[in-house]
Amino acid sequence: MAKARRSNDWGFPRWRGYEESREAATVRLCDRYGCEERGDCPAPKSPNSPKRWYFCQKHAAEYNSKWDYFEGLDKAEKEARTKSEQAENAGYAEAQHYGWGGAGDGSRSADEMRALEVLELESDADFAAVKKAWRVKAKAVHPDVKPGDKDAAEAFQKYQLAYEILKSAEERREWKG
Repeated sequence: MAKARRSNDWGFPRWRGYEESREAATVRLCDRYGCEERGDCPAPKSPNSPKRWYFCQKHAAEYNSKWDYFEGLDKAEKEARTKSEQAENAGYAEAQHYGWGGAGDGSRSADEMRALEVLELESDADFAAVKKAWRVKAKAVHPDVKPGDKDAAEAFQKYQLAYEILKSAEERREWKG
């Protein structure tokens, strides 16, 4: 005779994990015809409509790539809405972890991207490449190599500042990581 096993479905809090029940779980499928993925990304059916499509991540990205937020607005209304949203969201732009320079993978701030441009490096350059480029450029315009040359001194300061920005960002990443 088999020994009865105690159920994990008793007491408070329940001893079983969430969504570990024996009943079938309801899963909403992607609203894109023929897609069998889980549809957990809501997208509006039309502007200012409470009705939503539910897509998988792939189809939500495809749907949103064609979305025009300013559709139906004239130029003045577009500018007014853009200005008001920038004013409302200015706090996010000041937060360092929201700062994204556009190019690259989004892990670098706008200052880091400008520093990489000064050193003439790609947006995905690692710190070893940064250090190497800085040394080459700084040696060429160092004030000891070109004494009295104001343009070389300015270029050296620019390279030095770019290196310091990238070095402090690398140290922050190592500290967090």
